[in-house]
Amino acid sequence: MTTTASTTAPIADARALGLAHYAARGVLEHVLARYGATFQQQIALRAAVTADAPRTPNDLVTEVRGSLKADPSDIRATLDELLAKQLLVADGAHLRPTDAGRELIAAVGAETTPITARIWGGIPAEDLTAAGRVLALVAARANAELAALAA
Repeated sequence: MTTTASTTAPIADARALGLAHYAARGVLEHVLARYGATFQQQIALRAAVTADAPRTPNDLVTEVRGSLKADPSDIRATLDELLAKQLLVADGAHLRPTDAGRELIAAVGAETTPITARIWGGIPAEDLTAAGRVLALVAARANAELAALAA
């Protein structure tokens, strides 16, 4: 009787998702550390930089909370840090990114783009499409669970 070895892909689960997330986040945090920035600062600053119009602090807290599920008081502290570092500036009721803030986001993006290409490169399009569908479903279900827990 002959047996053939087969390689099977691991089943996607919460642990696999977490390991992938933290591996990728670790790469980004390594780059951010060279610029004296944290992951949460980068997320908040990116939200301000990519906004179509200046955002209020509450707008930014809402957007960052939607992404990171972080405590609003922690996000407000992050906005204060960005103001202290002069990466954001108050403009009346709004916060605007400064030139230094835009330059930081651009520099981090320039440094991480080739890394991202190496990480994601060579993955077949059909695998990325399937993974995208699964991740969107998991995110939607997890967001529904969070909403139910908060109610």
